[in-house]
Amino acid sequence: MKSDSPFVASALRTIEIEIRAVSELLNRIDEQFAQACQLILTCKGRVVVIGMGKSGHIGKKIAATLASTGTTAMYVHPAEASHGDIGMIAADDVVLAISNSGTTEEILALLPVLKRKAIPLITLTGDAQSELALAASANLNAQVSEEACPLGLAPTSSTTVALVLGDALAMALLDARGFTRDDFALSHPGGNLGRRLLVKVRDIMHSGEDIPRVAVGTSLAEALLEMSTKGFGLTTVLDADKNLIGVFSDGDLRRTIDSGRNIQATLIEDVMSLTYKFISSNSLAAEAARIMQESNVYVLIVIDEGQQVTGILKMHDLLQANVV
Repeated sequence: MKSDSPFVASALRTIEIEIRAVSELLNRIDEQFAQACQLILTCKGRVVVIGMGKSGHIGKKIAATLASTGTTAMYVHPAEASHGDIGMIAADDVVLAISNSGTTEEILALLPVLKRKAIPLITLTGDAQSELALAASANLNAQVSEEACPLGLAPTSSTTVALVLGDALAMALLDARGFTRDDFALSHPGGNLGRRLLVKVRDIMHSGEDIPRVAVGTSLAEALLEMSTKGFGLTTVLDADKNLIGVFSDGDLRRTIDSGRNIQATLIEDVMSLTYKFISSNSLAAEAARIMQESNVYVLIVIDEGQQVTGILKMHDLLQANVV
């Protein structure tokens, strides 16, 4: 719905300017960008990101994104670096310096030390001819035609472009390293992403004596007692070698009662289901959630390669583990 609000007009103007600024980057991803990636890939240490003010805030985010996607990185405040923290930067590191103007004094003051230590320098600047950019082994051109700030003062378009360039750098390195979903999960063990990618069925399934099971030849009445005791709404049915041959569920019970069978005289193999949903204990819990949701079931049988029942998994278990 169109609005005449000046707030909306200002917001739309800001977004349009920043969209144009980001679009202009498409023509600037060149050999300098490739050189920056190569410097980082061959680096034996870390990527040390530095930046003052708003560039520092962007630098912290870039360092965090690099670190979480396979490139060891950290942020160092350039002003603090001049007062001892430069000792955090080792000879095997690469420095990524962010400065829109390319003339930030706190960063320029570090250049002699970086040069003396022979530490490669990558710069992300809005002026490719600035002192900082010219001192770099590779410069990422973050020039913008205008800031979204109507005064032309507050860093807006320039910080957005810097952030996008940082993301582009991180993703290019992720691809080059062959970084996988499992690798990503190891960097995010505490969140939902980590749980979805790391938790296996075996980690949350019910096993041992908790598994409802009856043998061939068991009466339906005895099977119902097993179901009631274990509380999963079903029981597995095993042959003489303890291999899974069927499942009897609450749904099967309703159909059996409707057919008029005698639960004392009926054997479980006569009324069990031969089809059931199952999963391996080594599968991801997220895969179990997918099977349950697509099949509209709330319990999965966990079996090994030899058709031996090793566990039972309920949707409630997935919910408790924050997998879904």
